[in-house]
Amino acid sequence: MTADTRFFFASLEGLSATEAVRAVLPFPSLEVDPYRGLAPHFEVASARAGALCALLRGDARVVVASAAALLPRMSPPAVMRDASAVLLPGAETSPTLLGDRLLRAGFVRQDPVDLHGEFCVRGGVVDFFPAGEDHPVRLEFIGDAVESIRRYDAATQRSIGAIDQTAVTPVRERLDDDPSSLPNLASVFDYLPASGGRLLTSEPTEVDAQLVTAAERLAIAFDDATARGESPPPLDRIAIGADEVRRQIAGAVRLSALDLDTPEAGGAAHVPCQPAVEFRGRVADWMDDVRRARVSDELVLFVATTSGTAQRTVELLAEGGLPSVVAGGAEPPARAAAVVAVGQLSRGFRLSEAGLQVYAEADVFDEPRRTHERRRPVAQAFLTDFRDLKVGDHVVHVDHGIGVFVGLRQLEVGDDAQEFMELRYAEDAKLFVPVEHLDLIQKYSGGNRPALDRLGGTSWERAKTRVKKAMRDMAEELLKLYAARRTIPGHAFGEDSHWQSEFEDAFEYELTGDQRTAVNDIKRDMEAPVPMDRLLCGDVGYGKTEVALRAAFKAVMEGKQVALLAPTTVLAFQHARTLKERFAAFPVTIDLLSRFRSRAEQKALLEEVGKGKVDITVGTHRLLSKDVVFRDLGLVVVDEEQRFGVAHKERLKQLRQRVDVLTLTATPIPRTLNMSLVGIRDMSVIETPPKDRLAIQTSVVRFDRAVIAQAIRHELARGGQVYVVHNRIESIESIADLVTRLVPNARVAVAHGQLAEDALERCMVGFVEQRFDVLVTTTIVENGLDIPNANTLIINQADHFGLAQLYQLRGRIGRSDRRAYAYFLVPHADALSSIARKRLAAIREFSDLGSGFRVAALDLEIRGAGNLLGGEQSGHIEAIGFEMYVKLLEETVSGLKGEEIADETRAAVNLKVDLRIDEQYVPDMTQRLTVYRRVAGAHTDVDLDQVLSELRDRYGALPASILNLAEYGRIRIRADAMGVESIDRDHDAVVVKFRSEATVDAARVLDVVSARPDVTLIPPGLLKVDLRAATGDGGGRASESWWTSRATTGKVTPGFSRRAVNRRAAENPRAPTGVFARLGGLLAELSAPTDLG
Repeated sequence: MTADTRFFFASLEGLSATEAVRAVLPFPSLEVDPYRGLAPHFEVASARAGALCALLRGDARVVVASAAALLPRMSPPAVMRDASAVLLPGAETSPTLLGDRLLRAGFVRQDPVDLHGEFCVRGGVVDFFPAGEDHPVRLEFIGDAVESIRRYDAATQRSIGAIDQTAVTPVRERLDDDPSSLPNLASVFDYLPASGGRLLTSEPTEVDAQLVTAAERLAIAFDDATARGESPPPLDRIAIGADEVRRQIAGAVRLSALDLDTPEAGGAAHVPCQPAVEFRGRVADWMDDVRRARVSDELVLFVATTSGTAQRTVELLAEGGLPSVVAGGAEPPARAAAVVAVGQLSRGFRLSEAGLQVYAEADVFDEPRRTHERRRPVAQAFLTDFRDLKVGDHVVHVDHGIGVFVGLRQLEVGDDAQEFMELRYAEDAKLFVPVEHLDLIQKYSGGNRPALDRLGGTSWERAKTRVKKAMRDMAEELLKLYAARRTIPGHAFGEDSHWQSEFEDAFEYELTGDQRTAVNDIKRDMEAPVPMDRLLCGDVGYGKTEVALRAAFKAVMEGKQVALLAPTTVLAFQHARTLKERFAAFPVTIDLLSRFRSRAEQKALLEEVGKGKVDITVGTHRLLSKDVVFRDLGLVVVDEEQRFGVAHKERLKQLRQRVDVLTLTATPIPRTLNMSLVGIRDMSVIETPPKDRLAIQTSVVRFDRAVIAQAIRHELARGGQVYVVHNRIESIESIADLVTRLVPNARVAVAHGQLAEDALERCMVGFVEQRFDVLVTTTIVENGLDIPNANTLIINQADHFGLAQLYQLRGRIGRSDRRAYAYFLVPHADALSSIARKRLAAIREFSDLGSGFRVAALDLEIRGAGNLLGGEQSGHIEAIGFEMYVKLLEETVSGLKGEEIADETRAAVNLKVDLRIDEQYVPDMTQRLTVYRRVAGAHTDVDLDQVLSELRDRYGALPASILNLAEYGRIRIRADAMGVESIDRDHDAVVVKFRSEATVDAARVLDVVSARPDVTLIPPGLLKVDLRAATGDGGGRASESWWTSRATTGKVTPGFSRRAVNRRAAENPRAPTGVFARLGGLLAELSAPTDLG
């Protein structure tokens, strides 16, 4: 038990992920008011439940808990055991029983499963995502036995590999919400082993103080609930008392830096120890401290995280006249002022009696700690499937334009029922699109609500023509600029120096793949003999700054100066601070040109810049003024250029012709757009998300002064800061007054767009420098503030904000290793519109970057596309939809570059057979739509095999309805390859029409026609197949219908053997298998042997 669990886990950070470390489990406090209906964050609830189950199984070695975490009551151990299970192949249970167990364990039914705590049952397949695991798990059953257990990728839903076993562990500690279960609840102490366990208390005085505070907070919450007229459950039913906790931990071993209650005699061991002084970038002061230690004959040990930092520290000390050695080296440390070692240490300490002073790298240089970063799954869903398509959404038909999706409809066509997508156009006109042609449909994404096109009208074609022309003009201009820049001579930087390697080694963490690629791209551009003009895209916290700093260092090492431009003084201030921290160990001069400095100071700085004495100058557009003259400018780094004015952009355009320019943007740019601009815009995209950090605890609550006061007090108590967002300027001061009345000791500042620019910037900088505790602000904080100390966000009237805006605002917090809290205050539920209700449900449900934010993320990407290509292009994206825009842009750029544009016209295949997917096999409509579209969009057998493989993986053995759809897809692929224009069926006749440029061999056609009595040649270029006629001897090829074995991935499914196919073709030639066998055989005979593979 400890008052500060973060300390323990910070100590473990540097250790490798061994079994010993994994056996140290957190038992965090719930940190929510149990009487206000606020649910704890999933990560917190599941960590607590996981620790309890590990204690029951005997897996846990060490459980670290705060005093507040010990108070809540939970389900008894027997209930927890009943909801848990370890599953191995061969285990006897059914999919239904396993689904019931997962429900009892607190999992939520959802298909597809892509977030922790979700599960679904599909026939003989069960998917679930255990808490704390990197990947979800898929179990396949035969009857009532587990046949296989596999991990799968949540983004693609494809299996990754088999595993030996998996465990069902509850994701919350209270499994029964029924009030009648309250008397039976247990405490955490009921889960401790009867023997062999040991309790330790770190700083018992602090633990007891925290215990008292937590118990008092619960008592106040109970009193508040009673005062509101509610009938809350008694406090002792939902939590144990502080006295009970004290009784349970009375015999614990006490760990304390200063324990005045312990008598001198009784088994106490005293180790005098103080924490190291934290210099946080004040390297000169640290070196003075090393000198003091040397005079006092103390040994100084410095622990660096990398060998590069260790070597640089030795050199730094030598420059200050302090000899030092690297631990383990040949040189004896006897005369050294310090020993420098490589290792992992979160904070240093001093053992005075032993004459030892230990410093961690973070004490001296203050590099912000980061854990290994994980790559975001590529969100291919944006452009390739209908996962987010709902009834009422706008869609784009390639030929007919923008309509509204009404739903799937089954209509009788001839003797069969067929499935169609129903679309509604202007004037309530309807269009029914066969599901096998869904490759013609795209989900509309364009920001605003579009106007519907008129079926048979000209508005759609006119819009496409208009966009193509504007797009061509834009692309031509970009292409000209790109080509012109290639002819202008620029400074070619040399290869990396030894110092560059040291600077990069001093970065504590390994670069992500995206960062490394971006660094290599930039260095290659800088070493080329033409000026660089590269755009670096990536959200805040994705590591753009580190990439830019490496480019700046490279420029400075060749004697060049660097200018870093930011759109606001606040951002410039933050950049300057980051640069000084990162360059602290290197002889690089950095200064900030800011309006906060006097005219005399600015003049003096500009003189230094002109003489070349300042290596890196940070500032706003003030750096573009004519009185700013650099002695030898080599690199300009521009942050968020789209936020600069027209005149400033023009000045930057001139600079681009002379020096290397690197532009940073935090608005995400869609990868598809990036790909289509290859060759006309140099761009690097960082798609790796922010470091693994604690997920943001998000609560949607009614406006309540007590909630606001409690949230602010809680944040201030841990030394943090708070944003309060209120988007109405006329009443923002009253909200600030309310905050001051609720929390009198809070230092409150107000920021909004109508303040004088100077006052606004002073306010923001004051918040950055922690002179204010609470910033009451409008949405001007939506972009560009990076304050790790601000970890509570309160948004008033959250129902008035769009999902993308809420997403970006919430991104202001949670930038450190502390738990962050977001409170969305809304009016009473009855006053919320249905759209607001859905929006808030989405943001509460997905507090991580999950599927609920796909729409918001796409909205931001569209905004990013507009920023990148110019405001005019945003209007074109809205006119035709994002996906159609990207497709046309690719074609335009390819055409301008003289590349051949592939003809994407596909064969129109209309066989009038039932291609409906069995609803029992794929119950969810959006999933069925996705399958229809992917089959329709398959251009090769490999594409189709991948779809079938995924279906087999996710849903089990392929039924007849899927095989029919697959056979249709194969016939269309083969027809495309041969140059078939259309295949149309009319009752018992199928007509195959070839294009004039078809690749089919005429002699082969004549051979087939003469050998098969069911095939007739009708000039010019038509083949007619009579489904009632016999195939003749030539039909032997048809018996090898290539889909039979391939569609079942090497296994012949019962009822679909070669003999069965032929028999069914003969028994009922008009049934799907008969039509496919006949037509597939004909196309196989007409194909060249190599075409069949």
